[in-house]
Amino acid sequence: MTEGAEIHQTLQSNRTDAARTSPLRAVETDSGPAETASCESEEPDHQEEESSTFPEEQHHSSAGPEDSGHVAPEGGWGWVVVAATVLVLALTLAFPSCIGIFYTDLQNDFQASNTETSWVPAIMMAVLHAGGPLCSVLVERYGCRATIIIGGILSGLGMAASSFAQTMVELYITAGIITGMGFSLSFQPSITMMGHYFVRRRAFANALSSTGTALGLSTLPLLANYLLSSFGWRGSFLVLGGVLLNCCVCGAVMRPLGAKPKTEARTGSTDNHHLKTNCLSVHQEREGLKGRLRATLSTVMPFLRRHMAFDLLCSNPYFCAYALGVSWMMLGFVVPLVYLVPYATAYGMEQDRAALLMAILGLINIIVRPATALVFGLPRFRGSHCFAYLFATAVLINGLSNCICGIGTSFSVLLAYVIVFGFSMSLVGSLLFTVLMDTVEMSRFPSALGLISIMESIMLLLGPPLAGILVDATRQYAYVFFACSITGSTAGLFIMLSFYWLDRKKDREVKSSSTHKDTNTLKPSIKMTIDCDYSPVPLHSKNDRDRETDV
Repeated sequence: MTEGAEIHQTLQSNRTDAARTSPLRAVETDSGPAETASCESEEPDHQEEESSTFPEEQHHSSAGPEDSGHVAPEGGWGWVVVAATVLVLALTLAFPSCIGIFYTDLQNDFQASNTETSWVPAIMMAVLHAGGPLCSVLVERYGCRATIIIGGILSGLGMAASSFAQTMVELYITAGIITGMGFSLSFQPSITMMGHYFVRRRAFANALSSTGTALGLSTLPLLANYLLSSFGWRGSFLVLGGVLLNCCVCGAVMRPLGAKPKTEARTGSTDNHHLKTNCLSVHQEREGLKGRLRATLSTVMPFLRRHMAFDLLCSNPYFCAYALGVSWMMLGFVVPLVYLVPYATAYGMEQDRAALLMAILGLINIIVRPATALVFGLPRFRGSHCFAYLFATAVLINGLSNCICGIGTSFSVLLAYVIVFGFSMSLVGSLLFTVLMDTVEMSRFPSALGLISIMESIMLLLGPPLAGILVDATRQYAYVFFACSITGSTAGLFIMLSFYWLDRKKDREVKSSSTHKDTNTLKPSIKMTIDCDYSPVPLHSKNDRDRETDV
């Protein structure tokens, strides 16, 4: 950012602070009934200010860091941020897949069923996505860099502590809740930070950073299998806890684009807070319990709107359709990653060859995701509206590919399944955040991501345990993959048809509005023509004719 832009931004923020603090100081000088009247008069203004802060609907928006007064570098240090995001995604999103390597050992050590053992990766993935609102609060308070570092520390300590677990409940708390929360605080701010560094090349940057998940899928299962054969599952968890501390290093390079608000702005916000507190106390004394409930709702609703974007479900139909479709997809999207190794070993395949399948899956992601990043970065795809349909098609193919795994258990059949599943999974991972950024404004992206993460966490928490119940009841792993096929294919069809219907509806509204404008522009010209054709004859001409007749 240039010095002139920084000076202009500073002057603009000072003017805003002065405009906000001056009426507050004027109100504070009053007392008694005047103070109560000022409270009553300022409440509607405050509500109007809040309602104008958040847009009602935004589809295929290209908004970016300019919303916060910063220009996206579109490169430079942004490539360092992308590299750090790749490593963060490799250590967070791909980590639950390597739990399948320890699945059988955890069952034997704790004498647990499939349902009880499947809760470990389920809780980890659910907390990873459910921590979105807390992550949004921490990012707003401390910034992306500090939040990522905190997440790295939590995830490392959680995995290290899980190596000392003596019961499944302790494993749920350490490896599930603590480690999952650390993952959430690490990966979501990294995605948000990368979105601020790129606007024009956002699709390319998102697809390139998604290779981190592929990198983790290809390396973590092999690393986990090596550690398991050398140190057992307890020693492996302890070593993996140290590996997860590398998220702190990635957070250290997440350099923010602009400085935090000045002290004057903080002073103005403090005065505003005191004024609101006085107003709320006056209303509480006047209205009693009803006033307290209303004051509580007035505090909770802006918090939910800021950090969880519930208002977008009603005001933005594209976001609503996307959130529902992605949430339903997540019910069976990660279940094959958990049950592929147990499925292969249950039918006589060696542990090393089963781990090799997971490594091949990650290798396919490593090859496909950079290729998709290059394709989506071409000029013809920049600003394109087809990303949602490509995403829905990839989800549909990914769901249908699970039927291949249910056909047979040989290495060749599972290899064919891994190839198709890995290709479609690469497209889904490359476009997941791109479609969300195109659907909402960048200023609402953290809260929108937090809400989708909450919805996803519910499905991710239910998916593996439901699959475990199905396996315990039928003693067949094939039914799990057939169920995942149903959820994935229906989610892809829902997103595709919803966006198509909304696009057609939007086109009809645009055509009707343009036709109405054309009709309004034609009316004045018709009126002018009528006035010109049927204008009255001047009186002086009539007098001249009368004079000639008289003569």
